Amino acid sequence: MPILHSVIHRIDKASSDQPATLHAASSELPGSDRMEALLAAFHEAYHGKTKSWGHFRAGEDGETQQAFVQALEDYLEARSDFVAFTRDIAGRLLPLIDAHLSLSGHLLFVDYRQGDTHYLSLALLHHREGFGIASSLEPIAAPQLNLARMSLAARLNLTQWRDGAASRHYLSWVHDRGGRKLAEEMAELMGATEGIDATGETRTLLKAFSDYVEQEDLPEEESREKTEALIDYANDQARRGEPITLEELSELLDEQQPKAFYEHIRNADYGLSPEIPPDKRTLRQFRRFTGRAGGVSISFDSHLLGSSIEYDETQDRLIIKQVPKQLKEQLKQRQG
Repeated sequence: MPILHSVIHRIDKASSDQPATLHAASSELPGSDRMEALLAAFHEAYHGKTKSWGHFRAGEDGETQQAFVQALEDYLEARSDFVAFTRDIAGRLLPLIDAHLSLSGHLLFVDYRQGDTHYLSLALLHHREGFGIASSLEPIAAPQLNLARMSLAARLNLTQWRDGAASRHYLSWVHDRGGRKLAEEMAELMGATEGIDATGETRTLLKAFSDYVEQEDLPEEESREKTEALIDYANDQARRGEPITLEELSELLDEQQPKAFYEHIRNADYGLSPEIPPDKRTLRQFRRFTGRAGGVSISFDSHLLGSSIEYDETQDRLIIKQVPKQLKEQLKQRQG
């Protein structure tokens, strides 16, 4: 993950009723293994966050949008250097940080490549008290970066944006449930608009998969294997900050019929995008309930509970509203 440029500015805020002040760095950071390690740790924390995904608004319909994008273009076209660019953006972020946050922190900016893709990431990093061991073997206070508390951060796929790709999600920014207003103002500052609902799209993808498994009437073992393959692939993409590609997923699910799941999605018109930013929270909720006792074997996807399947705890009953087609035919034959 070669780092092309990196810089860290400091934001000081003594208390919630004191204005924040910017202490801007005068030069870039030298390349180092520690900086590479910090970027890797940032990635791991960032990809686990709930995010909005989108793109810059078309046209020049706002002063804020013009300022952010213009500053970015000036840097990329070498009309300004990285330090000047990041100081400009840090100055624009300062009122937003002052209005919504009460802690000091450091603004990290990194321009880097990951494979063939060019990225720009920024994040406000907070600290927490920790401990270390001195050379005298005594415990000492050692402040540490608290990457889990990342309330303001964004990542831009410069390659997709600069190539003029039709992607609606080359830009992402943190959107925690407790910081909705902060996320909205961050998007406004960047001139960004949401282009895809990652949570909704992930949920729809899982629904399409469940429909596919039911339609194909797959054996329980094969259904479980495909479920695990889907979740493993989606989680891996989430860890790398990459989207789920429907065609790639379809090939992974069935090597003998690599287009089967993809065609199922298209034929049923689920309205899914070809590429979907995975939502980790939604993926964590997707699993299969399985049970076997007294000659009865039951297995179903967890999201069906409460819709086509209900559990009556007081009566100890499982109510299935949509009986699988193959089972229905067997029951009819039995009754006949």
